[in-house]
Amino acid sequence: MEKKLLPGVVTRKRERRDPRLKNWALPSIWTLFVLLILCNHYNLYPKSCHRHSPKFLKYTGEHITWEPCGDLYGKSLECSSIEVPIDQFATEKQNPINSKNFVIPLIRLRSENATQNLLLNPGGPGASGFELLYHRGDLLQTILGSGFHLLTFDPRGVNSSTPAASCYLDAKTRQEQSHIRARDAVVDSPDIYAWAHNFAKACPETMGDYAPYINTPQTAADMNSILDAVGQKDMIYWGFSYGTLLGQTYAGLFPERSKRVVIDVVADQFVWYEGVGESDAFIDTDKVLGGFFDECMKVEADSCALASLATSKEELSEIVLAFMDKIRHKPIDVYINNTVYGILTYEKVWYNGVFKALYNSVRWPPLAQNIYSLIQGNATPAFLAYNTGQELNGESYEFITLNDGLTGPSYWLQDIDALLAQITPWLNTSLFGALFLTIFYQKQQWRVPRTHLYVPRQGVETAHPLLIMSTTYDPVCPLVSARVANEAFAGSRVVEIEGYGHCSVTLSSVCAAKHLRAFLYEGKLPGEYTRCKVDSAYFVSHDETGRTAAQTYFEDPEDQKIHLAQLELMAGWEFTRPIMW
Repeated sequence: MEKKLLPGVVTRKRERRDPRLKNWALPSIWTLFVLLILCNHYNLYPKSCHRHSPKFLKYTGEHITWEPCGDLYGKSLECSSIEVPIDQFATEKQNPINSKNFVIPLIRLRSENATQNLLLNPGGPGASGFELLYHRGDLLQTILGSGFHLLTFDPRGVNSSTPAASCYLDAKTRQEQSHIRARDAVVDSPDIYAWAHNFAKACPETMGDYAPYINTPQTAADMNSILDAVGQKDMIYWGFSYGTLLGQTYAGLFPERSKRVVIDVVADQFVWYEGVGESDAFIDTDKVLGGFFDECMKVEADSCALASLATSKEELSEIVLAFMDKIRHKPIDVYINNTVYGILTYEKVWYNGVFKALYNSVRWPPLAQNIYSLIQGNATPAFLAYNTGQELNGESYEFITLNDGLTGPSYWLQDIDALLAQITPWLNTSLFGALFLTIFYQKQQWRVPRTHLYVPRQGVETAHPLLIMSTTYDPVCPLVSARVANEAFAGSRVVEIEGYGHCSVTLSSVCAAKHLRAFLYEGKLPGEYTRCKVDSAYFVSHDETGRTAAQTYFEDPEDQKIHLAQLELMAGWEFTRPIMW
């Protein structure tokens, strides 16, 4: 009988034993015997050891039960779920629809020394807390220390929550109907305009009564339900990217419970909720690209292949951009064999390759090598790396974005040309502006009523001031947005990490980690605006023996432990989908 796991739980793939192997019986018996002893002694993995009577875990002060649901390098993960009302802000009497619920799955990595839970949100909107904790929870725990249980969740509409946000009845329909070309604002706008009409009709029809209630303020209220379920009064929170919008919204709605809120690379909540077209989100995007060229020219060609093509960062930028313009007008055919071949387009390289690399500098060296090979006439490496489509399993990103902000004819011009004229200045602020062309037409056509009343405000006094973290140059959450949040929340402080990347976890900075720990454990904030240096290089240099110097060495063993965890976290940190703002 196949073992069933809780929704959203990821398990490592196991190697299949070759059926031709002989003499398997005795080792298998011994293995089962040892497992039985371990299970009985340590009470691990009840699902495996007691298939017909799984052990549910209950902790003092909590109002839910948990079930073991996986292993993280020897540390057990536990899962649960809660039901939350479809509308957290209405009583049953006020709104009969409140008899319907969302089911929110929870996952936790416990710590032996902890008494409180730290809630995490990885961003998106639409990113899965389950994926974050299962793949990176051990490293986050190393960086934070052992004083907190790490608790996260799939927000309403996201991943394994139910019902999941969807505009299509099945995967086949999504594959056929969800893609629309958005390469050139003038050329592609008519098609996007027509497509958005259908999209805006299909989404609410598919989700029915649930459609208006997949939004950030509702999720913020859901976090109170999570706290109540685990018997915790105070919110201790660390949110990344879109997770900073969730954190700011929570702090704005429930300031009295906001005891330790960390927002890490900040999105501007005022623009997110109340803006129409204007944004400063892309003001630093091209600066990050400039940083890529600058850092490349600081090292030898064996560390950054592109360095051999130019004598300055300006010259290198011109060479690369000229080549990108060339493939924009003349895509490259790539044939490897009769099962692997296709067309390498400008969009694949520019957005799947270059733009994605701006989020995390770990991708800079392979990006430099792939573009160098491309310019030299070898398109195979770039094709294998970037000629992939994005697999979508739902429309939580669109539902949350559209339900949060201002949409429809009351705010957006309904004529194609008029809208294009309205948004063109914003699109032109960056070389990557067309990436978000589609969302404006979705906002134009969205007719789902806005069901939340949250409006950002200035001078919010929380139970304890917020810690705001930001990199100096972030591709979609610029430093200026951190300063906007600093003004919005009384007493908050900014820690700026002087580097390129999206979120503090894409850079190694023990200084930043120490400020994070001091805040979470002791409530300590810097006395003033604070800057932290980056501890690792963007392009790793090689010595005469060919060895790399990726690590910085610290005298304090704990600092060294944090640094190594940060380096490993950087290498595996993924952003499956960039936020809009």
